[in-house]
Amino acid sequence: MKNPPSSMLVLSRRRFLVHAAALPLLTGLLTACGKSAWPEGMAAIHWDRDACSHCKMAISDHRFAVELRGGPASAVFKFDDIGCFVSWLQQHAADQPWAKEADARLWVANFASPNRDDVRWLAPRRAYYVKRSSPMGYDFAAVESTGEEAVDFEAMQRLALTKTMKGM
Repeated sequence: MKNPPSSMLVLSRRRFLVHAAALPLLTGLLTACGKSAWPEGMAAIHWDRDACSHCKMAISDHRFAVELRGGPASAVFKFDDIGCFVSWLQQHAADQPWAKEADARLWVANFASPNRDDVRWLAPRRAYYVKRSSPMGYDFAAVESTGEEAVDFEAMQRLALTKTMKGM
């Protein structure tokens, strides 16, 4: 077998170096174009594995998920139903007082999110809550806007606590 001319080796080395140098740039561009699955500060929810901080059931239905983060240790609490969050908040008012403070971070899934890979997260206090059959039977789902009968965050909390007190 004949050795390739040295000019071909130089050309091959240049192509290799150009491609090797371009790879991190291309990777960075593709990553920047990709959509982040979780809002800044939110811990990932591992569907069907993470348990609700209140009822201990697996968080499976992406349309009803809720997450709370805050306190001195930046603790994370995950819920499978907005009603579980409301009940947990009432039960832990004394030992987790930071949870009701304005700087506590809170996210609720938009019911209209198409799938687990594309959940749209809402600020719960700005969301509307409509009647939908939910995992733990509190039957509220968060939406951005609505053309149907809906309640605000405070009204939803009162109604969910009423269900809790009645034993659902």
